[in-house]
Amino acid sequence: MCGIWALFGSDDCLSVQCLSAMKIAHRGPDAFRFENVNGYTNCCFGFHRLAVVDQLFGMQPIRVKKYPYLWLCYNGEIYNHKKLQHHFEFEYQTKVDGEIILHLYDKGGIEQTVCMLDGVFAFILLDTANKKVFLGRDTYGVRPLFKAVTEDGFLAVCSEAKGLINLKHSMTPFLKVEPFLPGHYEVLDLKPNGKVASVEMVKYHHCRDEPLHALYDSVEKLFPGFEIETVKNNLRILFDNAIKKRLMTDRRIGCLLSGGLDSSLVAAILLKQLKEAQVQYPLQTFAIGMEDSPDLLAARKVANHIGSEHHEVLFNSEEGIQVLDEVIFSLETYDITTVRASVGMYLISKYIRKNTDSVVIFSGEGSDELTQGYIYFHKAPSPEKAEEESERLLKELYLFDVLRADRTTAAHGLELRVPFLDHRFSSYYLSLPPDMRIPKNGIEKHLLRETFEDSNLIPKEILWRPKEAFSDGITSVKNSWFRILQEYIDHQVDDAVMASAAQKFAVNTPKTKEAYYYRQIFERHYPGRADWLPHYWMPRWTSATDPSARTLSHYKAAAKA
Repeated sequence: MCGIWALFGSDDCLSVQCLSAMKIAHRGPDAFRFENVNGYTNCCFGFHRLAVVDQLFGMQPIRVKKYPYLWLCYNGEIYNHKKLQHHFEFEYQTKVDGEIILHLYDKGGIEQTVCMLDGVFAFILLDTANKKVFLGRDTYGVRPLFKAVTEDGFLAVCSEAKGLINLKHSMTPFLKVEPFLPGHYEVLDLKPNGKVASVEMVKYHHCRDEPLHALYDSVEKLFPGFEIETVKNNLRILFDNAIKKRLMTDRRIGCLLSGGLDSSLVAAILLKQLKEAQVQYPLQTFAIGMEDSPDLLAARKVANHIGSEHHEVLFNSEEGIQVLDEVIFSLETYDITTVRASVGMYLISKYIRKNTDSVVIFSGEGSDELTQGYIYFHKAPSPEKAEEESERLLKELYLFDVLRADRTTAAHGLELRVPFLDHRFSSYYLSLPPDMRIPKNGIEKHLLRETFEDSNLIPKEILWRPKEAFSDGITSVKNSWFRILQEYIDHQVDDAVMASAAQKFAVNTPKTKEAYYYRQIFERHYPGRADWLPHYWMPRWTSATDPSARTLSHYKAAAKA
């Protein structure tokens, strides 16, 4: 986890422009470098480092003697860099996982490079010999990337939008900043004056397709066919491997543990893998909640079962409300459910940074989208429609859950790892027949639960625990976090202001006081940038007007039962 920033063809003074790069300093608290590009006085890179792999030679932009014309700035982890190095017999100069990008690019060009990377990444690659700039981002957008480009060819790129919005450019007073699409790479021509021109934007991978790098990995052979025992066996192999490859780090590993199915499975398998790898420290697990939180109780059960060094973080409604401004600034969104769920994650990340030396943090993000875990999937009209919805959610992860997970942890200099979004695991899961993946017997994620039924990895009551939205589970059943927020906000936004919401906010007009309140904070930090969010996150196939699962009839029935 790092912060990357670059400018090409800047007309303004670089030493002034580079102040914008400091807006993402939280992403890399260990070191900072700012470097001009030889021969291009108006092009430069900025890099904030969190030293996770190769403490000595990990600074960026990465340049190696063999390719003096290549400059690479990337944020991410390439889990198969050693396998590819051995397979192609590349001579490495460093131990940095990103060095593989330079060798692959030299060997086979940009398309083959991005398809071969097993991991999460956002990168800027400059080739001064062929006068090209390349941008790329991983399949699900686990690592963030934003860009701004003007008509005259000025290009600015950054891990977070906040590093771009204050840049000056003579031709445009308001620089249009937008997220770079996940699963894509872009090729740009570099002109002699340092400006760029886009040549092509390519979608290189669909989440359903088995990735090209599967040819070179060492996962044991999967069994063909969709017989239930075969599928369960394959899922266990792939998920085990997804966690194993993510142990790649020189820093201490920890794990978020909400006590739900996803984070509990990750924590249990992670602890098993760390023991097998003979790691000398105990696994620290972290849970957050208010008093009487169902998540805290469930997480405690799991931690006792697996034997982790467990940390519980208690917060009250006042502390949660107080950080809303910081949270929305970090997130760069005003989406209701994202903001609600981010408060707990932001506070627990702050605790981890301040009180422990765990830096690489595992979590269960991505599972709900992949395995149809949201409660509204019970109402899907058909398995095919559920499949469609699952893929839509995965495609939009970078706007919602993955965005939340990255920004809340990165705000405190932590690196998050998300094994459920492993390419091989997710593409296999999506290849299964649609009717295998839907909720069964009134229980969502039935296939995932069934897969680990006989493993004794986690307590049975946790394995079959119903879905609890993170922002709801951290508070008591009697008074949900969203109700606490709404009661507070009700006094902050008056009815007259709500009546003119459509005039003030034409894009994604807030329909509730809570939405209005978040939007006001967002506009204060990012005026005129409302189009970063194409739409609010809401459940499908229901008449619900609030994104909380606790408003859904299925949840109410389950709570009574």
